[in-house]
Amino acid sequence: MDPLEFVISIVGMVLMFVTFWILLLRKDRRRPPIEPAGDYDLGELAAMAESFRDRIDTLESILDAEVPDWREQNEHGDR
Repeated sequence: MDPLEFVISIVGMVLMFVTFWILLLRKDRRRPPIEPAGDYDLGELAAMAESFRDRIDTLESILDAEVPDWREQNEHGDR
């Protein structure tokens, strides 16, 4: 390999690395910042959890009526 081919290959690899690095940095800027746990309203989170629990209970009652043995078919040891 002559010196010109070596220099061209090194420059190409460096340019690919720099391009990859720039794309990674731009992707990180698009993500919303993670807020500390203390900034969340615990009352709102509790209300959301209760709402989700009610929805799950409703869905389970519908499944119990439509497919009586769905729990045995899909049991994963969660309960």
